[in-house]
Amino acid sequence: MATAAAEDVQRFDFIVIGGGSGGLACAKRAAGYGASVAVIEGSRYGGTCVNVGCVPKKVMFNASHVMEAIHDAKEFGINVGDVSFDWAKLKRYRDRYISRLNTIYEGGLDKMKITRIQGYASFIDANTLRVGESQIVRGDKILVAVGGSPASLPVPGGEHVLDSDGFFELETQPRKAAIIGSGYIAVELGGVFSGLGTEAHLFARENSVLRSFDPMIQTQLIKAMNKSGPKLFLNHVPERVEKNEDGKFTIFFKNGQSEGGYDVVLSAIGRVPSTKGLNLEAAGVDTNHRGYITVDDYQNTSAPTVFALGDVAGKVELTPMAIAAGRRLADRLFGNRPTARADYDMVPTVVFSHPTIGTCGLTEPRAIELYGAENIKVYNSDFVNLYYGTFFEGNAGEKPITKYKVICHGPEERVVGLHLIGMSSDEVLQGFGVAMKMGATKADFDNCVAIHPTAGEELVTLPPWGMSEGSANRK
Repeated sequence: MATAAAEDVQRFDFIVIGGGSGGLACAKRAAGYGASVAVIEGSRYGGTCVNVGCVPKKVMFNASHVMEAIHDAKEFGINVGDVSFDWAKLKRYRDRYISRLNTIYEGGLDKMKITRIQGYASFIDANTLRVGESQIVRGDKILVAVGGSPASLPVPGGEHVLDSDGFFELETQPRKAAIIGSGYIAVELGGVFSGLGTEAHLFARENSVLRSFDPMIQTQLIKAMNKSGPKLFLNHVPERVEKNEDGKFTIFFKNGQSEGGYDVVLSAIGRVPSTKGLNLEAAGVDTNHRGYITVDDYQNTSAPTVFALGDVAGKVELTPMAIAAGRRLADRLFGNRPTARADYDMVPTVVFSHPTIGTCGLTEPRAIELYGAENIKVYNSDFVNLYYGTFFEGNAGEKPITKYKVICHGPEERVVGLHLIGMSSDEVLQGFGVAMKMGATKADFDNCVAIHPTAGEELVTLPPWGMSEGSANRK
């Protein structure tokens, strides 16, 4: 094993491998406590979320949302004329915005006197890292926060297939696109393509999409897709992808069917932890059968000086969750808060599908499994958002339906599951997520006076209203 002279080795109290959201949050918190901190990053600062995830995805979602609003304008008596969309221009603006965020992240580290080390790290031992070919750094404590990367489609012709990272490299808008996958990334990117005018086909290997979500969410989203796109193909497992003489692509499926004429085939079949090249074995860091680093509730790994969080640990793979875990880890390691840890229970999340989805807590099947059907009560609300009131010239018609489900447990009816699909569900969920973390009951929802007219008021007026134990009129 190569060694470096003592004077060549940089030493820090804390080294963070990975300049994504969780790692940066932890590094900055630790530096705030006075620790000497270094962050090792081989690419752009901000990680998946800022560069090829949440942020650029939301930009594209917003563009798609604006296009939908323009199409709806006539329902409000607004004549907008011919509308065109310039994909390349939006990409330039989006990339410029992301580049500015990268610079802001770098400046934030410099301001806190956190050392930035450019390159990719690998362990020599549980306190020592090699960066690149020759740089050696040592840390009393080391955090692995390298995130994940898109899984490759393992079929012949997979080299023709883009992943979700590649979506953000597209310079021009495809006329026709195929999306393979059924999770939130596939659903979101399929919705963006469709909303911006691309003929989009989404292929799911089983008989539903978002299979880990509440059945109501799955059913309602499929209805929305069947009405507005992307076109959904269920029970389609890819067998191979072929490039035709005209440069377009054809996908062949195990059910004997094929679909073709695609300018782009995009795979969104999941993500894998980015641990390749870290040499975790040298540090004594264990991983599970899927390659995720094994951690306990405090982000400890099997090596006493090495910690891990975020997507590489595979608990709750969400940016805000990684940020919370990072800050709490720094509190524990450097802030004299020995019991500090992130709470992975009741984590709200949204899907920027068309329509948007918000969910927090247990699905109905999971609640029944945990508590028994006799111990839960489910409240539902189906309604048409007032936004659609003037559609069909103000008459009745086939207008989009918003659906809310509230799952309660026990005689006190504590809210243990909340599932929303429909316009503004992403914005509605946040405040109710706070309430659920505080142990809110159906009575607590009822005791909050509705804000009218809004979509969110449906959650505090669910019938029978005011009849639960603890409601104001029952005290």
